[in-house]
Amino acid sequence: MSETPKHLLIVDDEAALREAIAERLTDHGFVVEQAGSGEDALERLASFAFDVLITDLKLPGMDGRQVLDAAIERYPDLIAIVITGYGTVKDAVEAIKQGAADFITKPFQFDTLMHVLRSAMERRRLKSENAYLRSQLEERYRFEGIVGRSRPMRELFQLLETVAATSSTVLITGETGTGKELAARAIHHNSPRRANRFVALNCSAIPETLLEAELFGHVRGAFTGAVANRQGRLEQAHRGTLLLDEIGTMSPGLQAKLLRVLQEREFERVGDSHTVKIDVRVIAATHSDLAKMVGDGSFREDLFYRLNVIPVQLPPLRDRRDDIPLLVQHFLEKLSPGAGRGPVTMSQEAMRHLMAYHWPGNIRQLENAVERALAFSMGRTQIELTDLSTDIQNQPAAAEDSQIWFPEEGLDFGRYIEAVELSLIRRSLERTQGNKRQAARLLNLKRTTLIEKLKRLEPAPAAAAATKV
Repeated sequence: MSETPKHLLIVDDEAALREAIAERLTDHGFVVEQAGSGEDALERLASFAFDVLITDLKLPGMDGRQVLDAAIERYPDLIAIVITGYGTVKDAVEAIKQGAADFITKPFQFDTLMHVLRSAMERRRLKSENAYLRSQLEERYRFEGIVGRSRPMRELFQLLETVAATSSTVLITGETGTGKELAARAIHHNSPRRANRFVALNCSAIPETLLEAELFGHVRGAFTGAVANRQGRLEQAHRGTLLLDEIGTMSPGLQAKLLRVLQEREFERVGDSHTVKIDVRVIAATHSDLAKMVGDGSFREDLFYRLNVIPVQLPPLRDRRDDIPLLVQHFLEKLSPGAGRGPVTMSQEAMRHLMAYHWPGNIRQLENAVERALAFSMGRTQIELTDLSTDIQNQPAAAEDSQIWFPEEGLDFGRYIEAVELSLIRRSLERTQGNKRQAARLLNLKRTTLIEKLKRLEPAPAAAAATKV
């Protein structure tokens, strides 16, 4: 069993059998509800997202296959097991074609039911896990997905780790391109909800007329084009995390409905009168000043306070320039293989201009700049200043010492001096196309001294690669 109890609905008109099964399943950690008819089952299914349905095929009035049809249409990920007691397996096979996970024939032992149930749950778990891994493209989220070592970022990492351990609503603010969705994913993937889904919805990317149906879902016939029932993002994120990006663009009417979700943990799908209970953590994100919007009446004050339980402010790139070399390295490692390239570096001159640029588009703009430079470098192993866009080239370069990073615990002076020495030796070798004698002359060193320093400071394979004398 997983850590989260599975909610199960058992449907059977034989009360004694139904209650006996429910009692045993409860002992095994399930949260069980019972229905004595198909109509009763549909009412319960309409108001709660069950994980498992066990239904007899032969019921008075609406039969089990009709219940199964309605249940799977409403909840495509539902695990359904059918019970048949009338000698033929034909109906059960048809039920499996409808979407049931398995069937069991009366009379049966409880252990047999548990075996069928556990097997079905394990198959569904593996299927969901594989789909989830594919959708994430094997992206790993601890906090390594967020790159930075500057003081603002170290403070952010500490805050994200603290926030992740709670279930509180979070409001992430920051300029465009600062990584708000990445921060939200990091919170989710370090939270107790990490085994369940992370669902993102950009409120500014969907027309206002469609946003309500996208968020809450809809039933068939709710509006033109609604040809089938459809889960909204809230239901998709059940027991997981929902990110509402650019929350400031949401209309006042939809703000009121979202407020109810946060207060009551329930909602109705568009075109439906049944209330759906939901368990979801909401993270909102925006580049807008919501407090100012509250002041001018364009954003609800009560919703703002519901969202702003834990505020997380992401720093703009201009306030964390020390992270630019690290980010550039990260993007080069990420983008080079896709461009069919081996390892690529950024020249010191190009890096100084990147450090000095103001980056109004923040990290997203920096990544685009690195991708462009990679394309313009035409297969070279080092990106030069001329490979960067003209606005970055025309930016006065940062001074050499602006790239020195002083950690809070103090600088390792010896290691830093060694790194400076190695950088100077490498640049002199680049300047002389690897000729050690000429490089030593540039540095006012003896050739033997340069070779000794190179052996001491650089790994053997790299040192051996500079073979010219």
